[in-house]
Amino acid sequence: MQLRLGPTTDRRPAGAGTRARLRRIDPLNVIAVVLLLLGLLAVVTGALPTHDATATLRRILPLLGFLLTVIVLAELVGEAEVFDVAASRLARIGAGRPAALFGLCVLLATVTTVALNLDTTAVLLTPVLLALAVRVGLPPLATAMTTVWLANTASLLLPISNLTNVLAAGRVGLSPLGFAARMAGPAAAAVVVTAVLLWVFFWRPAIRQLDGGRYRVPPVHEPADRPLALIALVAAVLFLVGVLAGLPLELASAIGALVVVVAFAFRRREALRFGLLPWRLVVLLIGVFLVVQTVSRHGLDAVVSDLIGLGAGDAGTARAAATGALLSNLVNNLPAYVAGEGALRGGTDQLLALLIGVNVGPLITPWASLATVIWFERCRAAGVSVSLLRFMLTGLVLVVTAVTAATAVLILTHP
Repeated sequence: MQLRLGPTTDRRPAGAGTRARLRRIDPLNVIAVVLLLLGLLAVVTGALPTHDATATLRRILPLLGFLLTVIVLAELVGEAEVFDVAASRLARIGAGRPAALFGLCVLLATVTTVALNLDTTAVLLTPVLLALAVRVGLPPLATAMTTVWLANTASLLLPISNLTNVLAAGRVGLSPLGFAARMAGPAAAAVVVTAVLLWVFFWRPAIRQLDGGRYRVPPVHEPADRPLALIALVAAVLFLVGVLAGLPLELASAIGALVVVVAFAFRRREALRFGLLPWRLVVLLIGVFLVVQTVSRHGLDAVVSDLIGLGAGDAGTARAAATGALLSNLVNNLPAYVAGEGALRGGTDQLLALLIGVNVGPLITPWASLATVIWFERCRAAGVSVSLLRFMLTGLVLVVTAVTAATAVLILTHP
């Protein structure tokens, strides 16, 4: 709640209210609407045939279903105070030592991404770490950036860690264990670089703001409605179990969302509101896919082929990684992978390098990966302000260094 002090008469200059409202407009809202309008314009003008646009919308329907249900799940699990309980317990393990807490956050984000995929990390871990920051007195940006960076850069190790890995599984020609063995070095390099830059850019400045260099250890949080919190926890676990069992993501999230929605309908009906639905994400993704398909029809495929080139060897491997990172930030990593795969002429190493680019690279623009899009939505819902300029500049440093390090390890460990 915000307290307004002073007289109620508004004495601001004419036009001040309009300027204030304009300053409050979220840049991501503008980006989402502009992309959707560009996509619709392409359909109306014939640059993208109607049947192609319809096919695209059918193809992304499961993705939109996942977004709608998983955001509702995350919102209501947060309303039930499950994230507050998890954050307080994590803070107590760190025992007031910021370095220990940093290590715990990095480890938790890495393991969650590797085992449950990057989108799960963005959905369920982001609110936990945001609640953690509030409870220990850290600026929330430090824990928030830990989640989004590692959700992307830690997604190299297993075929299930990223949807791009799933897309590559049929062509890469490696068993899950063989894939993990080949990508272990690059994955470790990406995580180490990420941890170092997280400490330098976000955690060290945040720790300097703590009194005495230690954070306050909160008591274990007690939810106001314990039965509701327990049911919400069960819903989140059902989602995780569904992901591990190999259910389609949209089905796993729909099951979890249904359980928690029913629980809230009986115990706290007022929390079920239209604002739970992530309209901005839906608009953004529809716009991205329509625009990307239009651009692909009018020369993107040829540009990708030119960027990757026909050469194999170390140079071809490096070009594939760089192209994947570049395209991910321009159009989103899923269509970037598909476009890059179609242009590849080299062997397994070039395909794995492309995966490095599209997995580690999507951290400069806010639409570069679904996990990044979800993360922005979670931060907005939690009231955490993220400077888009700072996000992009620090992300650029991370992408250049982490993609380079991971690709170098891939080349050096060539069998």
